[in-house]
Amino acid sequence: MNIEKKLQEKTIQALQSLYATTVEKVALEKTNHDFKGDYTLVVFNFLKISKKKPEDTAIEIGNYLKTNLPEVADFNVVKGFLNIVVKDSFWLNYFQSSFNKPFINPTLPENAPTVMVEYSSPNTNKPLHLGHVRNNLLGFSVAEILKAAGNHVVKTNLVNDRGIHICKSMLAWQKWGGGETPESSGLKGDHLVGKYYVEFDKHYKSQVADFKSKGLSDEEAEKQAPLMLEIQDMLRKWEAGDKVVRTLWEKMNAWVYKGFEASYKMLGVSFDSTYYESNTYLLGKNIIDEGLASGVLKRRADNSVYIDLTADGLDEKTLLRADGTSVYMTQDLGTAVQRFEQHKFNKLIYTVGNEQDYHFKVLFLILKKMGYKWADGLFHLSYGMVELPEGKMKSREGTVVDADDLMQEMVNTAAATTKELGKTEGLSDADADKLYHTIGLGALKYFMLKIDPKKKMLFNPSESIDFNGNTAPFIQFNYVRIQALLRKANENNFNVLNESITVNIPEVILPKEKELIIRLYNFNTALKQAADEYSPAIIANYVYDLAKEYSQYYHDTPIFKEESKDLILFRLQLSKTIGDAIKSSMKLLGIEVPERM
Repeated sequence: MNIEKKLQEKTIQALQSLYATTVEKVALEKTNHDFKGDYTLVVFNFLKISKKKPEDTAIEIGNYLKTNLPEVADFNVVKGFLNIVVKDSFWLNYFQSSFNKPFINPTLPENAPTVMVEYSSPNTNKPLHLGHVRNNLLGFSVAEILKAAGNHVVKTNLVNDRGIHICKSMLAWQKWGGGETPESSGLKGDHLVGKYYVEFDKHYKSQVADFKSKGLSDEEAEKQAPLMLEIQDMLRKWEAGDKVVRTLWEKMNAWVYKGFEASYKMLGVSFDSTYYESNTYLLGKNIIDEGLASGVLKRRADNSVYIDLTADGLDEKTLLRADGTSVYMTQDLGTAVQRFEQHKFNKLIYTVGNEQDYHFKVLFLILKKMGYKWADGLFHLSYGMVELPEGKMKSREGTVVDADDLMQEMVNTAAATTKELGKTEGLSDADADKLYHTIGLGALKYFMLKIDPKKKMLFNPSESIDFNGNTAPFIQFNYVRIQALLRKANENNFNVLNESITVNIPEVILPKEKELIIRLYNFNTALKQAADEYSPAIIANYVYDLAKEYSQYYHDTPIFKEESKDLILFRLQLSKTIGDAIKSSMKLLGIEVPERM
C-alpha cells in the first residue's frame, strides 16, 4: 500500500475515533513548496463534525496520525491546512527497495481488462496532416499509458477508404492524371492522390461558378455541376462492383497505404488491427432490423428508419435513408458490435476531435437503448483542434500542414539547433542524423502531448525545439547528461550499472535528494492519473518537473568531489534511477531518448 493510501485510511480512522463520524474517502494534496510537508489535508469539510476551529481540528487529526502511523514524522498547521511530514526513512527505504527495478511492469496480470483504442482514422484521398499528427500521437500515447497501467490494449485504426470524397481523387486522376504514378512523379502515393483531390475541387468550383453566372442558385449549381454528376455515377458503380472502377480504386488506395505506412513509421505509431470502411459500411443493417422489431427504432412514411432521442435532450437520428442506404451512424453501430464480438473489450476509446462530440453521444445512447450492456464501456476521447497562427486548415484547398513536411521540418530545425549548440561533436554522420530525428520528432510529440487533450492548441514549431524550458530537448538533454555521468562513473570504478549492487544509504541526505526520491515515488501516481483521465499531459508534466529538479540538483551538487565514496555512489544511483524514470516516462509519450549528445 502506498503512503498516500495509508494516510487516507488512517485519516478516516481518525475522524471515526475523534468525532464518531464515518466518511468513505478523504482527499490529500501535495504540500505547497512554501510550507514544510509532503501531503496536505484540507480540514474545512470536517468542521461540521468536529464542531471546532479549523486549527484545532487540524491539530487533533495531526496528533492522531503522528501517534498511529509510524511513517509520519511531524505535522504543521496553517489555518485549515494540515501539512503532514513523512519520515526520511520511508523515502530512503522506498528508494533502496526500488533501485534497478523497472518503472513499468513488463508483464500483465492474467485478468487484465481489455481496452481497445481507436485512433488515426484517415481518408484515402489525401495524406496525413497536422490534425492527424495530434490524433495519432494522442491515441498511441494513451494506449501505451493504459498498457503500462495494467491493461491488455488493442490499438486499432478505421480507414475511410470509400465514399464520394474518395471518388473525387479517382475521377480527377482519370481526367487529368495522364497515367501519373508515384514512381513516375517521384511523389509519395498519398501525396499524389491528395494532389488530385485538390485538382477536383479546383475544376468543380469553376463549374459551380459558371452555373451560378447563368442564374442558378448555389444549391442548384452544386448539384447540377457535371463533375458532381460524374462523381455520383462513379460511386454508384463502385457500390455495384463495377470492375473498372474497383480496379482503379484498389490501385490508388494501394498508393495511399504505402504512403501512410511510411508516415506512421516516421511518426513512431503502430496498430494491432485495421478496419476498412469498405468492409464495414454495410454493417449495422441487422442491428436496424433488431431495433425495429424491439420498437426502439421507428420507420417513417417515406420508409426511412430513425430513433427518437428528443426525450434525452438530443434529436431524431436517421439510421437508414428512404432508399435503404446506410449512414455513418449505421456503420459505426455495426463496427462497434463487430469489435466487441471479436475482442470482448471492457472499454473502447474513440480518439476523435471534439467536432464529433454529438455524434458519439448519439452512438453510445443508441447502443445502450438497443440493450448492449458493454456500451457502458464506450468512451469518446474528445480533443481540441490544432490551429495555426494563420488560421484553420482546409484540405480541399490544399492549405493543410502536411504531416510529412512537418516532421521533416522538425528534423531540419533540430539539426540546425543541435549543430549551433555544438552537441554533435564526436558523433558519426549516421549517429548525428539519428540524433536529429530523435530530437526533432521528440520535440513535436512532446509539444502536442503536454497540452491537456480537451484544450484547443496553437501549434508553433519554433517553440518546441528549445534546450531550455518545458520541451522534449530539455528533458532529453538531462537524460543524456545522466548517461554521461554514469559512463564517467564506470571509468572511475563506480559500477552503478551492476544489477546486483546494493544501495548505500547515507545518514543524512540533502532536501533536494529527498524531493527527487519523492518525485520518483510519484511515478505510479502520475501513471494511474494519466490512465484514469486518458491524458498524456500528466506524464509530460511529471517528467518535465523531474528533469527540471534534477537539472538544478546536478548544477548545485558536484558529485565526484565528495570525499565519501558511499555518498558518491548513492548520488550516482539516484541519478541512474532518475534517468530510468525519464526514459520510461518518455516511452509512454512515444518519445525516444538519445544516449549521447
